[in-house]
Amino acid sequence: MQRVENEIARLIKEIDYDEVTRLFEMLSGGKRLRAKLILKIAPNHEKAPLLAAIVELIHAASLLHDDVIDEASLRRGVPSVNATDGSKIAVMLGDILYSKAFTELIDFDRDVAKIVASSVTALSKGEMLDVKMAENFNSDEKKYLDMLYLKTATLIESAAEASAILAGKDSSQHAIYGRNLGLSFQIIDDILDITADEKTLGKPAMNDFVEGKCTLPYIYLYENLNTEDKEKLKNLHTKKLDTLEITWIKEKMAEHKSVEKSFSLAQKLSNEAMLAVKDDTGLVSILQTMIQRSY
Repeated sequence: MQRVENEIARLIKEIDYDEVTRLFEMLSGGKRLRAKLILKIAPNHEKAPLLAAIVELIHAASLLHDDVIDEASLRRGVPSVNATDGSKIAVMLGDILYSKAFTELIDFDRDVAKIVASSVTALSKGEMLDVKMAENFNSDEKKYLDMLYLKTATLIESAAEASAILAGKDSSQHAIYGRNLGLSFQIIDDILDITADEKTLGKPAMNDFVEGKCTLPYIYLYENLNTEDKEKLKNLHTKKLDTLEITWIKEKMAEHKSVEKSFSLAQKLSNEAMLAVKDDTGLVSILQTMIQRSY
């Protein structure tokens, strides 16, 4: 991982703009899940740390744009760039990171470069779908999962698939692993948005629903409510929730086991991912750690 951090620092330095360096240093590195995944799959390939750095730059760029779209003031517990320096700067910084990442992809074989580049198109499409879906209350599970795949899982899928090609491993099985890891990881995040506190999340709790996102627990809750309560839930959509409204949602979710049903799907996807790479204890361990995050 230190080699990955060194590669990231080198790429940022090569941009040769002090303002970019300053702003990038403000960003929290996060879990580096995608980088760790690449290193686990292709630990001995000389270009694995560079590929990991490229994917992390892409991920950072997508988060910068995501914060602007969501008008988020916090990212991983620290002020977002759009909050400190404005949305224009945040968008341009994201564009610079995307461009630098694509420039570095030229050093890789065509198949590897195309897999990663295509995932950026998919995640951008997923971001747009997410914005459009937030305009109205969404109760369609398939529609939500399709968006989740594009917005979140594709970059993890591409990281796993591309690094498997580098290592000469079964890329299709590793793609299944990455896809399901990405989906289950985000579903757990959706659950934590409801069950965890602001200090743990690094952002306000239950913020997804306020922003217009109907995540799986809300979709499953809606399915089980009576007509009157369905209307009540829809009326709370995108509204700044008070204590009584938060309590009502949580009580109804507990009654109908909406969170447990969401976790069951995350567990099912995780199990499918484990089967795809069952002989790789390192990759199985990543899944087990992810699925065991407290909720």
